[in-house]
Amino acid sequence: MCRLQTPQLEEALNGFPLYSQDGKGKEAICRAIFAIGSARWFILEGEREGDDTILFGIVIGLLDDEYGYVSLKELSCVELDLTAQGYGKLQVRQQTDFKPTALKNLRDDRLQKFLARFED
Repeated sequence: MCRLQTPQLEEALNGFPLYSQDGKGKEAICRAIFAIGSARWFILEGEREGDDTILFGIVIGLLDDEYGYVSLKELSCVELDLTAQGYGKLQVRQQTDFKPTALKNLRDDRLQKFLARFED
């Protein structure tokens, strides 16, 4: 089993299969947040596919900020090797204290700037 596949994530995605929030823009409900360093994945929806879960959301803090799909297994393999700096290896983690809320309510400047690009 994937280390990021938790009962908390399953509960958060319950009722939010892929394509369930199409067209909602800033009103879409962010169901979960994953992070490593300054990179954040704001997950909007997802569903099981075989022994994996396919997620759809917004990634902020990598080369480009973008909407996209990511498999939970892929996400669980992302790590930063900071051994040379004495920090060891950092892995993607789910923000455990997060409560689902509309994207417009999240206090993340870079996310809000990204979302503003799609306003009429």
